[in-house]
Amino acid sequence: MIQTIDAAAFQRAVIHAYAAINAQKQAINDLNVFPVPDGDTGTNMTLTIGAAAQDMKKKQYDGVGQAANAAASALLRGARGNSGVILSLLFRGFAKAVRDKATMDGADLAMALDFGVAAAYKAVMKPAEGTILTVSRMAAARAAGAARENADLESVLQAAIEEGSAALDHTIDQNPVLKKAGVVDAGGKGFLVILQGMLDELQGKPMPETEEEQSAPADKADFEMMAAEEITFAFDTVYIVRKKSADVDLEPLRRYLNSIGDSLVIGEDDEAFKVHVHTNIPGQALTESQKYGTLELAKIENMRTQADDLAAGKHVQSTDDLAAIEEELERGETARQPVKAAPEKKFGYVAVCAGQGLEDVFRDLGVDGLVGGGQTMNPSTEDILKAVEATPAEIVYILPNNKNIIMAAQQCVPLCEDKKVVILPTKTVPQGVAAMLVADPEAEEEVNTAAMTEAFQKVRTSEITYAARDSDFDGFAIHQGDYLALEEHQLFGTDQDLDALLDRLARSDTHQSAEFISIFYGEDVTEEQGQKAEAIFAAACPNAEVSLLPGGQPVYYYMISAE
Repeated sequence: MIQTIDAAAFQRAVIHAYAAINAQKQAINDLNVFPVPDGDTGTNMTLTIGAAAQDMKKKQYDGVGQAANAAASALLRGARGNSGVILSLLFRGFAKAVRDKATMDGADLAMALDFGVAAAYKAVMKPAEGTILTVSRMAAARAAGAARENADLESVLQAAIEEGSAALDHTIDQNPVLKKAGVVDAGGKGFLVILQGMLDELQGKPMPETEEEQSAPADKADFEMMAAEEITFAFDTVYIVRKKSADVDLEPLRRYLNSIGDSLVIGEDDEAFKVHVHTNIPGQALTESQKYGTLELAKIENMRTQADDLAAGKHVQSTDDLAAIEEELERGETARQPVKAAPEKKFGYVAVCAGQGLEDVFRDLGVDGLVGGGQTMNPSTEDILKAVEATPAEIVYILPNNKNIIMAAQQCVPLCEDKKVVILPTKTVPQGVAAMLVADPEAEEEVNTAAMTEAFQKVRTSEITYAARDSDFDGFAIHQGDYLALEEHQLFGTDQDLDALLDRLARSDTHQSAEFISIFYGEDVTEEQGQKAEAIFAAACPNAEVSLLPGGQPVYYYMISAE
């Protein structure tokens, strides 16, 4: 049995835990009980601990305390969704318990788990049973008992996992929604997968293949099926360039790179671009690209050598650290330090939304910073913090516009040092729009906050989406592909006829009593289809002023605001 671990072992355990949950993230996503296609618990927890795994790969620490603190900091900034935030809080408490430790034994681990649970429960206003909180609490309690019996770390961690697994099985009986769906809690499952991944590392078990490794991307060569002589362009070349300006024209570069290689992919945002190309002259590719900005990162791998190594059964050397950075850029992130803007005005505003139309609405209403994300991709705490720090105001309001983003937004309050951050707990985009409509740049902070809060609390939001899977939910027999109508996040009804469902929704008490109805149509809806939906609501709600706006949001065909 393993008695203690040092910093290096802890770092490897975190990396293994990330690989473990990454391999199972879709299965965890599938535990999200609501049939709306936004199950993302597995994704959020994977991205959250992935931030820590990246740090653990890049640095060496002198003690477990240092490593745990670094992991906790990375988790906090990378936290996505409620499950990710709670996971970061569990690690934050964990780190506090071992902050002065060079090594960690079973008793230390038990105390760390207990501290983690305390931190998580303290942060959640109304802790509910049958969640990740329950699973972590029961696991920590068993760990404490095991540590009194046997102080070796492996035994304590094993006992915690066993008790946590029993608690996870019981969540189906603690939460009525889970019971209806016949599944266990997704967050609790993710937490146990992480603990099991750490234990597997300590026991010397092989790291699981990630979902990406299980099915190779189409643009990656299968080296085991290729002979070295079949490789025309030897060097797999990937690099990141910081643009000279946002409007840099990359078309000439694209033509040049196509002339010296193949498999070209260029991804870009306003500040940087990433190039992937197979070429025999990577130096020339880099030199040409530097005409467009500053080279920041580069990865060059010899595919012929890799093919030879694989054929000989040797381990293939790769730049694993850079691969993680590539993934960040592909998600629209960069490794840059956040821009910190000096205050130029009293109030500033940061809003979370997804869809060009919604972004335009918020910009028109005076929002300074926009953070991409929503129900299907929750932004991290760091994403939100960067937008706050780039806002030139003394007081910055954050509008999360989604109940699963509120906790991540709240973590920005202690992290922002030079600005006051105020969280308006908006749960939908229409609530955020309503709040911005009454924002007053000349008012006192308390008056402005009260007015915005009162405005968004008056808004009721309905949404139209589709069923991602068959389900029996709340008395509705739901079939994959059915249209779903939600009212204040509760299932209103289903239908295979979208127009019929829109008409039923328009005749609900919410919309019949409304004075103003705004319909935001999504990226999969044409303007003509949107106008048809507007006509349905106008006919069913003659006493309301009905307006149609292009939202461009994913997943939801329509977001409907009623005031």
